[in-house]
Amino acid sequence: MNNAVLKEIQGRTGILTINRPDAMNALNDEVMNGLTAGLDEFENNESIHCVIISGSEKAFAAGADIAAMRNYEYIDVYRDNFISRNWERLKTFRKPTIAAVAGYALGGGCEVAMMCDMVFAADNAKFSLPEIKIGTLPGAGATQRLPRAVGKALAMDLCFTGRMLSASEALQFGLVSRVYPKADLMAETLAQARDIAAYSLPALMMMKESLSRSFETPLNEGLAFERKMLYATFALEDRKEGMNAFIEKRPASFRNR
Repeated sequence: MNNAVLKEIQGRTGILTINRPDAMNALNDEVMNGLTAGLDEFENNESIHCVIISGSEKAFAAGADIAAMRNYEYIDVYRDNFISRNWERLKTFRKPTIAAVAGYALGGGCEVAMMCDMVFAADNAKFSLPEIKIGTLPGAGATQRLPRAVGKALAMDLCFTGRMLSASEALQFGLVSRVYPKADLMAETLAQARDIAAYSLPALMMMKESLSRSFETPLNEGLAFERKMLYATFALEDRKEGMNAFIEKRPASFRNR
């Protein structure tokens, strides 16, 4: 971990906060390495069931750090495996993740939010893919994830124009799943994370794997994978406990086994 990313644990929820207030939380190697290290730690911590990625009230992340990138040449980004090297840990993280977005989520900041399983937004959140304005294109997944989230027409619109979406527009178009008043964002996100983290971790991980597979496979293959995951839950003590608790009209006591 490093000072560019702050780590906190509340119960079974891990929180990683991007912390570059002097640069509107612009994403550089220090930030991305910090996020990767935090996710590695939370992956290996069996008591953590859900992770929140957040920024400040003014900016979740105002894009990649242009000052750090502007003098790169092709050989630099190719040789150093730019983006792939330290931006994609969220893609492989197996536990549920929530992006808590307040203020600006621009360019790479919007892409990091889209890498999370859910995006909760404050009412002051603004989303944009403005790379066209600096002569390039999104490169951390937006050209692939955005059409899947909002459809081809709006994705083309956002990427070709660089215009911003408000939080309410982002909710309308399916880029985010919830919008809260800015002052309530973290409390509401933590409350939902606590609820998620109370469930069986193996079941959560299987469900995430099955949902993620839907973006990668044709329908019939995805359905077959889902069925296999369902069958696998019948090997879990937690599945038996959950069903027994339901029949017995009592809260389930999951052991994550």
